Amino acid sequence: MTSPEKLDQTAYVFDARGVSKRFRHAAIFGAMDSLGPSETMRFVNDHDPLPLLAQLAARYGDALEITYLRREPGEIVIDFTRT
Repeated sequence: MTSPEKLDQTAYVFDARGVSKRFRHAAIFGAMDSLGPSETMRFVNDHDPLPLLAQLAARYGDALEITYLRREPGEIVIDFTRT
């Protein structure tokens, strides 16, 4: 298995597995807000974050591109790119 960091060196990796669930969404929104145009945050998690994706879509709309790189049980990798 290739580590998420090796997939694309231009993406900022956010590994949600190491963040307490209580603070996870706030940390993700903070990271997203710090991205500039065309910058990418690579999100790594152990489950598909469907509620988070809905919140991101509501907050950023068309200013965010969401691309799954891996979508397997226990291994989710998603690129969030500010457009």
